[in-house]
Amino acid sequence: MLTARDVEFYRNEGYVVVRDVLTAAELERLRSGLARFLEGAGEVDRNDDQYDLEETHTRAEPRVRRIKAPHKLDPVFYDLIRSPKLLDLMRPLLGPSVRLQNSKLNLKSAGYGAAVEWHQDWAYYPYSNDDVLAVGVLLDDFAEDNGAMMVIPRSHQGPIHDHHANGVFCGGIDPTTPGIDFPSAVPLYAPAGSITLHHARTIHGSALNRSGRPRNFLLYEAAAGDAWPLAGSSAAYVDFDEFNARLLCGEPTIEPRMVAVPVRMPLPKPADATSLYLAQKSLAHRYFDVYEETKTPA
Repeated sequence: MLTARDVEFYRNEGYVVVRDVLTAAELERLRSGLARFLEGAGEVDRNDDQYDLEETHTRAEPRVRRIKAPHKLDPVFYDLIRSPKLLDLMRPLLGPSVRLQNSKLNLKSAGYGAAVEWHQDWAYYPYSNDDVLAVGVLLDDFAEDNGAMMVIPRSHQGPIHDHHANGVFCGGIDPTTPGIDFPSAVPLYAPAGSITLHHARTIHGSALNRSGRPRNFLLYEAAAGDAWPLAGSSAAYVDFDEFNARLLCGEPTIEPRMVAVPVRMPLPKPADATSLYLAQKSLAHRYFDVYEETKTPA
């Protein structure tokens, strides 16, 4: 469980890292699940409901940068977010009722894994209150040269910055935006099996993987049980029954807790909403380097 000091640190800084949470056996089950997903990548040519592909992807040389909603595709990923280990990390920050919004596997392959530009998750999915966070599971060691996630401390206490380009939501912050202390960013270096938790309003991003090692990161989006998504956000739920079915613990409620927090709606949506990475390409300026290899036809 989180210590009182951990909780205080999260409240003040907008993130916390808990080292060595998972056992070697638990990590191996997750890595095996990832390997099963990657086996199917050679059968697809474009982004779909499961795969977000690097732009240099071919069937002959599959390159995947994201697996979407792995908890819906393999029970090992759903079992983990419901496990006492992870619930004991989330409840001190979100309260007794916790709802799973979604999950993703962000993959940075050795030598070219794509950067993710600075952004706030809250810009994608605002709720009626901001007891909303992301749980990150390190499937590999996060180090200086392999694109570890970076966070800007205390940025969760500030404004929600513009994530639009040419009037359309692009999911990233232009690095020329005034008032953001990018040099203060903290890289979250930790060994595989560690867990990160960051507030949905915390500014974060990650650079290219320049190393010869993979940097694979499992992320879950979670919210307090009395946080209700605002209409127009990307936190899509099918209906009321499905909304309640995503509770990981606690009791459902029809009384949203309303808190006065800053909100910008992710509207209008980009023409192609299949990929965060494609949407961020429309930014007028980029902070992180881009992999420049030309795609070779299969």
